[in-house]
Amino acid sequence: MLTLAYVFAAVAALIHVYIFRLESLAWTDPATQKVFGTTPETAEVTKGLAYNQGFYNLFLAVIAVIGIVVSAAGPDDVGAALIYAACGSMLAAALVLVTSDGSKLRAALIQGVAPALAVVALLLA
Repeated sequence: MLTLAYVFAAVAALIHVYIFRLESLAWTDPATQKVFGTTPETAEVTKGLAYNQGFYNLFLAVIAVIGIVVSAAGPDDVGAALIYAACGSMLAAALVLVTSDGSKLRAALIQGVAPALAVVALLLA
């Protein structure tokens, strides 16, 4: 079950690295605007906010990966705590997204399912 937790946490981290790329590096690209449903004008105005938010997602991914590495190096509460913190924050952000705008359910599921499964698998491990 621990291996499954690592896999789900790694998938969650990869998703959040992808979100980082969209928000921090490609926010004004037409393809990214389509993903987020923004216009060129809105993307330009919100570029600074998206840049910051993207790094938040990157930092969560880094924490999850560090947690996996530390935990896999030997049964360690520190590694598990890092995975819980990163994946719990990812899940909480997904819940905030869907409760703030119900039309964002698909995005919230993409953002939140893998970390939720990582937390459940870690609890069961």
